Amino acid sequence: MPDIPRSSFTRSAKIAGVPVSHAGRRAVVAGRRLIGSDHDTDLAAAQLRTAEQLFAVLGTLKGGAMKLGQALSVFEAALPEEFMAPYREQLTKLQDSAPPMSAAQVESQMVKGLGKDWRSRFLEFSDTATAAASIGQVHRATWHDGRDVAVKIQYPGAADAIRSDLNQLSRFSRLFGLMAPGLDIKSLMTELKDRVSEELDYLNESKIARRFAAAYEGHPDFLVPHVVAGAHNVMITEWIDSRPLSQIIASGTQEERNHFGQLYLRFLLSGPSIAGWMHADPHPGNFRVMADGRLAVLDFGAAAELPDGLPVAMGRLLSVAMAGDREQVTAGLRSEGFIREGVDVDPQSLLDYLAPFTAPAAVPTFHHSRDWLRTQFERTADPRNPDWALAFKINLPPSYLLIHRTWLGSIGVLCQLGAEFSVRDEFVRWIPEFTPPN
Repeated sequence: MPDIPRSSFTRSAKIAGVPVSHAGRRAVVAGRRLIGSDHDTDLAAAQLRTAEQLFAVLGTLKGGAMKLGQALSVFEAALPEEFMAPYREQLTKLQDSAPPMSAAQVESQMVKGLGKDWRSRFLEFSDTATAAASIGQVHRATWHDGRDVAVKIQYPGAADAIRSDLNQLSRFSRLFGLMAPGLDIKSLMTELKDRVSEELDYLNESKIARRFAAAYEGHPDFLVPHVVAGAHNVMITEWIDSRPLSQIIASGTQEERNHFGQLYLRFLLSGPSIAGWMHADPHPGNFRVMADGRLAVLDFGAAAELPDGLPVAMGRLLSVAMAGDREQVTAGLRSEGFIREGVDVDPQSLLDYLAPFTAPAAVPTFHHSRDWLRTQFERTADPRNPDWALAFKINLPPSYLLIHRTWLGSIGVLCQLGAEFSVRDEFVRWIPEFTPPN
């Protein structure tokens, strides 16, 4: 496989080609309709070809293009079924797969990270990747002490590629509306750009992963593999036999959906209390299902340091919002910086706007569903709805940025799972000063 294209012109041309090609297909569909062709069948075929092209472009470019694709896959449950059906399978692939590096590229990256004699550290090393993602791919190997390990190798040129992609994608964000109408892709890319340097540094990630692994050692619900060795472009951890969470999303039983959905939310909420960090990349490719019922958690490139746990104000605000105290919610959000001084908001509209975050904990057991999420999403994406204008008045303080990203993403994944369990119990257990209404 050739190197990742590094030219901004080359990469932006590939990215721009997706909506342009889709527009061309739509024009052909319109023309065929005039001669009596089945419009719905032709349109579905056109959308499927666009989905395949989209996967090929984002996957081959890797870098920031694929990072955007993975982020979008988390939110696919919120988008209209008639629009998303042709795209779902392709976006799901972006959660834990991508075209692999060549053997020569693997060799070059391993030499760069571990030195010319890197193979002497292993008893065995598979030159074929077992998994791949936006920034690196994983190889299975046997460490010199006999342990089975996973070797994550960063793609050559990943740093330049990601920065180039995110700059170019900002220019094409309106065109990418065909993928996710109503989703604020430009803000999503801004957030991704803010985290680039952290996610590119595997040495930094290995330090965070070590913290999580030590904190969750022996935990009955979770397994975080220990880090064996790390460099800026290579990270080696213990190998975990497991299945991707995406398999449960695709074909799991309701019991499996409920069980692993609850563990998924529990891990995201418990991190600040147990490890002093929050795992902040909630897409399903980072979560693995184990045969003994535990959830294995990988990839700590995006994480928020919260040494004092989740903000106390978070629990207080959730409590008063669920109690329906409009004035206190408004005052609390102002004091935390969510509503800037001089900005007027309608307290009832504000309470309604918070429904996606409060509704799951308002009942003893909540069933996450695509239909429910679409209803919430349409309220905030429709310019005719008052909640749409309210979104532009809400400010997200820096201290809540990754918390918000993780929480919102987790809701999307739970609705993909269709999980049913007590969100309220998890909030009570892990969010400081959260008190549900009687």
